[in-house]
Amino acid sequence: MGRGSYTSSDWAKLKNSSKITATSTADQIFKTKKMEERFNPKFINVREARDSEDHPNSTPIMIGLDVTGSMGYLSAEIAKNGLNETMMKIYSTNPVQDPQMLFAAIGDVSDSAPLQVTQFESDIRIAEQLLSLWLEGAGGDFPEDYQLLWYFAAKHVHTDAFEKRGKKGFLFTIGDADCHEKLFGQDIYRIFDDVNKDVSSAELAKMASERFELFHIHIHGRAETLPKEFNKIIPGRILCIPKSAISALPEIIITVMQLVNGKEEEKVISQWSEMSQPIVRNAIKHLVIKNKKKGLFF
Repeated sequence: MGRGSYTSSDWAKLKNSSKITATSTADQIFKTKKMEERFNPKFINVREARDSEDHPNSTPIMIGLDVTGSMGYLSAEIAKNGLNETMMKIYSTNPVQDPQMLFAAIGDVSDSAPLQVTQFESDIRIAEQLLSLWLEGAGGDFPEDYQLLWYFAAKHVHTDAFEKRGKKGFLFTIGDADCHEKLFGQDIYRIFDDVNKDVSSAELAKMASERFELFHIHIHGRAETLPKEFNKIIPGRILCIPKSAISALPEIIITVMQLVNGKEEEKVISQWSEMSQPIVRNAIKHLVIKNKKKGLFF
């Protein structure tokens, strides 16, 4: 996996063949009616982000989307615009080397499909697999189980970036709710087929952060508030945006990666359009990231 390169022409062909238009709804875009076995973590021993001739310095990027009932619009935006914009802007701004992207659909532990995970890919297969995920649409506006992706990243992901070069990848969760405090052993067994005891979300974040830079993008309503549990677990790693600004997700994700890799904040923000700049600036105001080059925090 992870071979080839993503192109806008390949996306245009896939978008056309899938009949995706600007007015397409989540139900019209995501036609799968049940979880496919290839995305079911119960049957996945490991996902790998490996170097290849095409991509000798692979950088793993995991993006977990909240697909509970209130969040269908997010998946639709990512499918219609966000994925293509993110990949094309990654290539144009070069925040990381040789990106390999994995998408995850995150629900509740009580759902039929609590977690679905694609392969790490570098070409149009990113989009093909994203469109094959099942939007179960269960759950609600209560704490969600974003920590499922942290568990998967800690226990079922291998990367050459870390194993060969000691470099972390990036893991973003995106949603409109807070995180549960723990993952119960019985749910770990049912979802992952792993025998385990209860694990706190704080411990899972610590485990996943050994190989990934963790961030959560919190989509809020009218009043911006930091999700309390997330703020305890990964303080300084939460980005807040209003629902009306989700089209700026590519700029926000790339900005975070550039800041982690030592670029100056003002230079990073200035590369975006005048419309996107205030959205990005506000989103990153809670970030605390160590600049390894200068030994500073911002």
